[in-house]
Amino acid sequence: MTAHLKVVRAGLFDTLQDLGRIGFMALGMPTAGAMDRIGLGLANALAGNPTNTAALEIGVMGPDLLVEADSVRVALVGPLSPSLIEGPDASPKPLESDRSHLLKRGQTLRVGMVEGSSTAYLAVAGGFALPAFMGSLSTYSRAGIGGFEGRKLGAGDALPLRREAAPGGDEHKLAQPFDYGTGPIRVVWGPQEEYFSAAGRQTFIGADYKVSKEADRMGIRFEGPVIEHAVAVDKGGADIISDGIGPGAIQVPGAGLPIVLLGDRQTVGGYPKIATVASVDLPRLGRLLPGQTVRFAAIPVDEAEKLRRDQEARLQRTIAGLVVARPPGGIDLVRLYEENLIDGVVYSG
Repeated sequence: MTAHLKVVRAGLFDTLQDLGRIGFMALGMPTAGAMDRIGLGLANALAGNPTNTAALEIGVMGPDLLVEADSVRVALVGPLSPSLIEGPDASPKPLESDRSHLLKRGQTLRVGMVEGSSTAYLAVAGGFALPAFMGSLSTYSRAGIGGFEGRKLGAGDALPLRREAAPGGDEHKLAQPFDYGTGPIRVVWGPQEEYFSAAGRQTFIGADYKVSKEADRMGIRFEGPVIEHAVAVDKGGADIISDGIGPGAIQVPGAGLPIVLLGDRQTVGGYPKIATVASVDLPRLGRLLPGQTVRFAAIPVDEAEKLRRDQEARLQRTIAGLVVARPPGGIDLVRLYEENLIDGVVYSG
């Protein structure tokens, strides 16, 4: 019997993502991949998977998933309030996020809403039994490739699992939530900052910008003060010869408002890029919701590199510090009864 997680009720925008389709931008293939690589890494660690195993990226609201396997270990990471439904007429029982859970056949996991963030992650022990495309399971829905049939999940979809049953072992949880940081989004100037006036560059780092409703996996359009180009727009000040676009590139077209380009970004573009988001803060951008406000701050390249190294070290410490998670109610009576609790006890009279 093939093991599946069946989508009983679809979420808003749930796709399979790993760390992306690396090395094919020269062929015009976008990277795609997780919007929040930290959340993906933590979910895989809790599930006992390698870091780059594809997981379900939950966009704003997650699905209801029916277990069609002997058992499956899932790990949920992010600001979720999931619940477990034991049977058709049962009431949902709340579960914790930021930990793993062992689910049995016939149970339904209600992933629920993502609160205060746009993304969360669900990993399964062993991963999903789906073919890679160009070395990755990441979904790029605009081209209909990768993941599950190249698209977001819909009701009735059955996600095949690599394991018929969950591996043995304890459940684990984060000792404490990972600190993504606060304050301004840090950027490195360029590669075309000379296309903007000194006043325009000052506006960019001195003003608040609000996430518009035009925000998705491709990028985020911001609303706020107009950034002045060095040359008048009608004289070509907002145009360049198209060149490559890296993760976190910040284009400023003729309207003068910044667009931060993310996982599903195009590979080349013809608007000047005033700055590039430091990789340490890309996971924060991947969690932003429309209406939230940010400010940008410029830092030198060497500082950006140090911040990323420090963040990676903190992430590895967090993974190394995972703790055993007790089941709901505190004590696992089944495991307690399996132990020989009186072995070695001597009665002395």
